[in-house]
Amino acid sequence: MTILFFATTREIAGCHSVEWEAASPQTEEALWDWLGGRFPNLLPLKSSTRIARNGEWLARGQPLMPNDEVAVLPPVSGG
Repeated sequence: MTILFFATTREIAGCHSVEWEAASPQTEEALWDWLGGRFPNLLPLKSSTRIARNGEWLARGQPLMPNDEVAVLPPVSGG
């Protein structure tokens, strides 16, 4: 699974993407557990960060598949 980071999450992770070798479908919670292990400084953003799967917002309970492209998007503000 390819995980892409944007804006603040990219700064915290120190990279634009990582690969997660998940062999089976995963939950969003499992994704955050994995991210927290690799990038603990991302965890404070968890409640305000959106996850997209293959270009669409991840719906509650929707699985993440091993071949998905997942985007980690922090809150955005603007005018």
